[in-house]
Amino acid sequence: MTSAVVLGLSIAMLALLLVAYLATTRQDRKGKSMRSAGSPPQPQPAPVQEPASSSRASGPGRAGSDYPDPRTIRVGDTVGYQGVRARVQGALYLSSQGKEWTHYLLDDGTRRTQWLSVVEQGGTPGGDPSHLEVELWTTVPTQGMVPAKSMLIMEGVEFFPIERGTAAFRSEGVTERPERGLLDFADYRADDGRLLSFERVQGQAWTASYASPLPPGSIEIERPKN
Repeated sequence: MTSAVVLGLSIAMLALLLVAYLATTRQDRKGKSMRSAGSPPQPQPAPVQEPASSSRASGPGRAGSDYPDPRTIRVGDTVGYQGVRARVQGALYLSSQGKEWTHYLLDDGTRRTQWLSVVEQGGTPGGDPSHLEVELWTTVPTQGMVPAKSMLIMEGVEFFPIERGTAAFRSEGVTERPERGLLDFADYRADDGRLLSFERVQGQAWTASYASPLPPGSIEIERPKN
């Protein structure tokens, strides 16, 4: 009797274990099926679109390719600027502490004395690139004034010193200057950007000029016809 009871209990226990195993297996299969087919795939993030490169505003251009290079002006050329045409009578080639620039004496048919200066301002390493500066200088009476080392007033405008020194020069053509020599200069700027410069050949009197900046690309150059 006891053996029969034990056997019956063992069979019942095995049946319960089998039912539990089958239920667990079925639940696991159902879960896998739901994971593989039930859930929609997660949307993938759209690839980042690089913005269309906007056309940069065209810069000032390059001298010699986009417009005539003012550094190539020669004595005898005719230059155009601000609707004026003038003949280049002479040139002063100056240098000071490794910096070089040129003054061109212009004749536009009037009695005024004008110089066109062309200088290449060097850039800085990893900073601004070099660029050309073109300025039109018109001589003004100094009335005996001499350049001060501090602020000075010219025709009611305050000018502040920015640079002064001595440059060696070589002249070509008609310049009203010796063939070679030393030139003292003192440059000033007003708050509104206007420039004033004093110059003198050593041993002579000071002269003064106002400057008007000109875009390098605005200069027209015409060679004399042979």
